Amino acid sequence: MESNDGDDGGAVVKRESEVEYESVGAAEGMKKGVLLSDADGAPHFAIRRFSLDPGASVPKHTNEVEHEQYVLDGEYTVGVGGEEYEVSAGDSLLIPAGVVHWYRNESDEPGAFLCAVPNGDDSIELVEE
Repeated sequence: MESNDGDDGGAVVKRESEVEYESVGAAEGMKKGVLLSDADGAPHFAIRRFSLDPGASVPKHTNEVEHEQYVLDGEYTVGVGGEEYEVSAGDSLLIPAGVVHWYRNESDEPGAFLCAVPNGDDSIELVEE
């Protein structure tokens, strides 16, 4: 990670090679990499990159914080509240705090999205069917 105490006001450049991806607990076939967060000096928001393997699914859950998402690759289904949305590259989503949501990739291609959340604690609760 590159930072400079000069005239850049505390800017940070984090290279792709510095981002570690890990599997997401209850989400079979999903990986997460934290692109920037408070650990990197970002004062308000974290940006994460998620990938969804073909056939991947993420169970119904809620988060304590809102999510803003931007679809990078693929086509997959996102459930938000009682609605289902087919999303693809270029689409943006707002998932309000506390709203039940889930993901399902029924395609043969991987999906990927960026997700911005406020820094700080986020409690994730799985929702029983």
